[in-house]
Amino acid sequence: MRILLAAAGSRGDVAPYTGLGAELRGAGHEVVLATTEAFAPLVRAAGLEFRRLPADTRAHREVGGRRELMRAAAAFVTEMGQGFAEAMDDRPDLLLLSATTAPLGWHLAEASGIPSLGVYLQPTEPTGDFPPTVTTGRSLGRFANRAAGRFALAMTDRVYAEAVAGLRRRLRLPTLSASGMRRRQERANWPILYGFSTALVPRPSDWRPGLDVVGTWWPHLGAAERLPVQVEDFLRAGPRPVLVSFGSMAAGDADRVSGIAVEALRSAGLRGILQSGGLGLAAEGDDVLTVGDVPHTLLFPRLAAVVHHAGAGTAAAALRAGVPAVTVPVAADQPFWAARLAAVGAAAGPIPFRSLTVEGLADALVRVTRQQSYARAAESISRRMAADDGAGRVLTAIRRMTEG
Repeated sequence: MRILLAAAGSRGDVAPYTGLGAELRGAGHEVVLATTEAFAPLVRAAGLEFRRLPADTRAHREVGGRRELMRAAAAFVTEMGQGFAEAMDDRPDLLLLSATTAPLGWHLAEASGIPSLGVYLQPTEPTGDFPPTVTTGRSLGRFANRAAGRFALAMTDRVYAEAVAGLRRRLRLPTLSASGMRRRQERANWPILYGFSTALVPRPSDWRPGLDVVGTWWPHLGAAERLPVQVEDFLRAGPRPVLVSFGSMAAGDADRVSGIAVEALRSAGLRGILQSGGLGLAAEGDDVLTVGDVPHTLLFPRLAAVVHHAGAGTAAAALRAGVPAVTVPVAADQPFWAARLAAVGAAAGPIPFRSLTVEGLADALVRVTRQQSYARAAESISRRMAADDGAGRVLTAIRRMTEG
């Protein structure tokens, strides 16, 4: 079967699909991963065919208020929608759509008659159990949580409205709004598989049929991949260090934030590895190392803790390694995941990126590295996650769709 997997966003929004795609390819499917040009090397390294989506998150990345984020998202989606149809030029047998590509992919599926399946990294369906992932992460109560979830979907539809209208004109489909298509999919119980663990977010009992939490999809790791020599040397030179990484979304004063991180590490008596990321963290010293991209799967099990932005993929990787965390959420779904990590006891209370101080970070580092309850909670979640088979559940769903 020829499968087109479409995903877009930051690195954390794309990398998990390289692992899922590689598992599907290993099961005998021909897999094309359509995403933006920046991630072509990741796709090809996983042995997948790359298909370009015409947009660039870096050109629209704005970390500020919610209004700025909405404008940036709408600009990104509109640019992507202008050429989304070309990704299906060779007519695949099945579409697998991420949360960012589904509101466009639904219309391609309608025009072509090709079956589709959602493969999402964040919980998107409204529920009384927790607030939508784009809010602060604090529960508002069951009624308000559901109302906020419906409002979040309405805002998503507004972001996609212009792109959807243009795409439907191009596909010569009758007029249908983004919200109208979403309601149609909900009535049809369009299936969505969520790629996170029930150990972190149990499936809400008030979700409609067709929504299933299947387990995390991990970024592809080649059999020959190793940590860089300088990282291995640093790891062997002393006690387990702490990784500090704010992902690809953070923006601000790199020197100031790097200084906060290093001073907090030293105040807590810890060695550190700074991952440069989108912010450009950097520092020098015998007790600190600056790195670029490194495989989390290889590095995290050898750390004392991780200071991170609480992106879904980084949060899951720390739990998989059984390592406690200090979360510093920046925007989007990060406050949600930070709250979930704290709720299961695997992380200290979140420190919002804008509120980061030496004293606050040092105090949190001392707690998560010296109070064993954090490590025990992370290890407990890790054991539960090891029983998940996210890619296997996707393969089962595909078999059911094609055999049915």
